Amino acid sequence: MADPNCDLNSPLLHDRAPEVSLDVNGLIDRQSEAATTPPENPFEFLGVPPLALPPMSPVDPFRNHTPTIAGLYEWCKTILCLPIAAVRLVLFGIVIAVGYLATVAALCGWKDKQIPLPRWRCRVMWITRFCARCILFSFGYHWIKRKGKPASREVAPIVVCNHVSYIEPIFFFSELCPTMVASESHDALPFVGTIIRAMQVIYVDRFSPQSRRLAIHEIKRKASSNEFPRVMLFPEGTTTNGRFLISFRLGAFIPGLPVQPVVVRYPYIHFDQSWGNANLLKLMFRMFTQFHNFMEVEYLPVVFPDESKQQNTVHFAERTCSSMANALNVLQTSHSFGDMILFTRASELAKESCSNYMVEMAWVENSFNISTSEAVVILDRFLSMNPDSSGRVELQGFLNAYGLGWSRLSEKIFGYLDLEKKRSITFRQFLTGSAQIRKQPSFWRACETAFAQCSGDDMTDHASLEQIGRAIQSTVHGAINREALCQLFDADADVSVSKDDFMDCLQKNPLLIALFAACVNDP
Repeated sequence: MADPNCDLNSPLLHDRAPEVSLDVNGLIDRQSEAATTPPENPFEFLGVPPLALPPMSPVDPFRNHTPTIAGLYEWCKTILCLPIAAVRLVLFGIVIAVGYLATVAALCGWKDKQIPLPRWRCRVMWITRFCARCILFSFGYHWIKRKGKPASREVAPIVVCNHVSYIEPIFFFSELCPTMVASESHDALPFVGTIIRAMQVIYVDRFSPQSRRLAIHEIKRKASSNEFPRVMLFPEGTTTNGRFLISFRLGAFIPGLPVQPVVVRYPYIHFDQSWGNANLLKLMFRMFTQFHNFMEVEYLPVVFPDESKQQNTVHFAERTCSSMANALNVLQTSHSFGDMILFTRASELAKESCSNYMVEMAWVENSFNISTSEAVVILDRFLSMNPDSSGRVELQGFLNAYGLGWSRLSEKIFGYLDLEKKRSITFRQFLTGSAQIRKQPSFWRACETAFAQCSGDDMTDHASLEQIGRAIQSTVHGAINREALCQLFDADADVSVSKDDFMDCLQKNPLLIALFAACVNDP
């Protein structure tokens, strides 16, 4: 007889109490909650809020769109134009020499360079201005389309223009012969430096606040006197590709005088003439080997300062920028000259996709009160973490750069910057996170408290590396690379850390203040 317990109607599993109960839905919910829960803020003891950033602008306003010769047509044209380029180069050399000699004659015996150039000397400079137009001709600008007219010097003593190439200063020198604002380094250029001095340019060191103040004073002094030529500035501060307007510097608008905006376009099909991030010698060669280069100049209506908001320089600059953007039919971005500095620094270190290290520096400066030179220091630290080809740094590279092993605290510090939860961070996140921490009023007090705890009860002006290591270890509770940390704090390698060294290290590496949380919270 068949076993009744084995018939087809019997259940395969007997009713028994379950040995293991697995709530799959609940597990998924808990995992989802853990993935979306933001990490604990390791800088909360300083009152630092969680990091939040607006989306990064996807555009690159400096990128030249034809960096190399591409296509059969361009190669054939380049080869065909080589004899023409040789003739143009000879013409370029001749007119540079003639212009230089005329300028030397105009400046001969001129001692007081604070007064306007005497009239007879200005007449001699007409030769140099004609030579400037011949230089444009040698570069392939045989005719230049103009729209509108320049306002008189009495109506608009200041002229501003978008900056796309090195061609604009040459054009406006031949057209208006204005006083321009230039970097101090331009004075040392052979031949060109002498011509620049004859234009009575206003020199400025972009990284010196005192130099910038003196430059603004000179702009106001020369623009206010009809004895001087009109003053011309490129408020973007650097060249772009002409498809966007980047953030304006305020030097042209601080004097509160009427401004005439001018826009320049370079229409092209095969050859982008913008300087931007292109190599200068390659750009000049490409210009020499074109049949003709197109350039359009449009003089816009004068923008007058608003009497009700005459002291609001930013508003004045915004109205001028809006007028230029509308005429060019382009958008303005928050990039600035600082982004080009960051791009150049990454290029010097042979990093890939250098545009990934641009952060819209004008927005960063306004939001976090950090200068371009300080951002370059932070960039060097980020690049020491070996970012990948897309400019992102993973946790291990971050820890190695700071001499930290894995610990709960080090992961929290990294997680504070990792807004996208990709287990990697960008330079923009690293820079703004560091700047936000340093911006807090409690940051410097915390640094002083941490040093006081590390230096011991004797309150000396120095702390040993051993004392600093113990203080960090008490907070981190994990492995640390003392040799790497020593290199950060002991810059002069004298086995002792002064208070200045300690504060300077934390100023350049604000994220490290989290390593001294125990010292700050329990002094």
